[in-house]
Amino acid sequence: MSLSTTEARSVVRAATAAASDASTPRRHMLRRPPGWLMLAAAVPVLFAALPIVYVAARTWEAGFDVAIDMLFRRRSAELLVNTLLLAGSVTLLSALIGTGCAFLIERFALPLRGAWRTLICLPLAVPAFVSSYAWASLGPSFQGMAGAILILTLSHFPLIYLPVAAALQRMDTRLEDVARSLGETTPRTLLLVVLPQLRPALAGGALLVMSHMLAEFGALSLLRVQTFTTAIFQEYELQFNSANAALLSGVLMALCLPVAMGEAWVRRDRRLARSDRRTRRDAALLPIGRALWPAEIGLAVLSLAALGVPLFMLGYWLSVGLSAGTGRTDITVALLGSLRLSLGGAVLTTVLALPLVVLATRYRSALTPLIERLPYVVHGLPGLVVALALIFGAIRWVPPLYQSTALVMVAYAILFLPLAQSALRATAELVPPELEQAARTLGRGPLAAFGAVTLPALAPGIGAGMALIVLELMRELTATLLLAPSGVSTLATEVWSYTNDGSYAAAAPYAALLVLISGVPVYVFTLRTLKQGKRG
Repeated sequence: MSLSTTEARSVVRAATAAASDASTPRRHMLRRPPGWLMLAAAVPVLFAALPIVYVAARTWEAGFDVAIDMLFRRRSAELLVNTLLLAGSVTLLSALIGTGCAFLIERFALPLRGAWRTLICLPLAVPAFVSSYAWASLGPSFQGMAGAILILTLSHFPLIYLPVAAALQRMDTRLEDVARSLGETTPRTLLLVVLPQLRPALAGGALLVMSHMLAEFGALSLLRVQTFTTAIFQEYELQFNSANAALLSGVLMALCLPVAMGEAWVRRDRRLARSDRRTRRDAALLPIGRALWPAEIGLAVLSLAALGVPLFMLGYWLSVGLSAGTGRTDITVALLGSLRLSLGGAVLTTVLALPLVVLATRYRSALTPLIERLPYVVHGLPGLVVALALIFGAIRWVPPLYQSTALVMVAYAILFLPLAQSALRATAELVPPELEQAARTLGRGPLAAFGAVTLPALAPGIGAGMALIVLELMRELTATLLLAPSGVSTLATEVWSYTNDGSYAAAAPYAALLVLISGVPVYVFTLRTLKQGKRG
């Protein structure tokens, strides 16, 4: 499950979601949703619940004794230690680096602050498995647990920098003024007054990083690190043991669910201490003094390691491959495969997200919070678990779907429903429910009123959401590896396949194209995020 612009967007939305939720005119919400809407919403809910049902069913089939024997093996304990060590280390280091960069850039009079903001965020344009490919090609010394912690920290710390920087920009500074007037020094003011107000943004970013570490597969496979995700893949693909894969998936899901639920809870309940926008005073930049050169050198080294090394090695292997005439033959086929799967997956994901958003923004129901939040929780599960659940369901109940493009698109929809929900909800909350009620008083039925009034108003959100989902799906790896029909390749699967065989030059064109596709939206999104933080 790669990282991307999408994950950065999820973290930044977490820093501002409370205001968005509060903007919905609840007093005008309708009380009883129509039957057609409940039926439409039931489809994505059933899809989202499928991984949980799969793990429970397979564990039941294996039996209690087999499950206990599998889970208490020495290898299972080693996988648990590796998984927790990786997730905890990367999350802690990302939090320290991301928060430190946010303080330096947003609160101190640092030269070239705008350039540093962009450079710190641009590592998001390089998928984690592409960055791992670049570092691994330097030599075996970067493989293993220590190398994985280093490389994945460099890939993920912007996910914490973004929400913390946005929170710092929106924060009222009068509490800091009071602290200084009482004699507190600048470091103590930042530590005792500012940092506590950043806890929601920091917690949301940290939980997101941890959830992706628990689900990471491509980068760890290339770096030769054994965790639950790589073990699940090996059990299914190499040893053809779906029962063991399901049991390991159950353990991994038990680790992921609390983290995913915590991230959804933080997103829902996030509040920042700030006053009315009209009376708020922006923070004056603090003098950096003698720390200027250490700060500049530190940011330069960080940018070089997180962005410079992957891009340099990518350019090197691209030149080697082109000079040797390798790695170019099938790139058009892989690009077309990526476009076909991502476009179809984006359409299906948006269609499934639409009833969930309408239900959440238009109708008051006891089930609405659960229906809306379940996809967010499942979003934190590894793509491997979702793929295995779909394989199990297809073989058991709908055999023609197995090894089909449609099954890949269903997996995409399960994994990325929250992205579509967020994009659609921002638009849906701007459409007054009274317009739809007025259409119904003129004789239109619920479905006809929705099609005539609400759906056209949602068109901008639908378009923006689909564009973002297409970009994200072009980088998806794990579900595509397991579910794609024979003969179908994508840019992501080709990078993984060639790199896994040590063919770095052949993988370079596919990796370079993925980075180019990701770079522009990451840059644009970074500018939008920081502008929104200033307006907050």
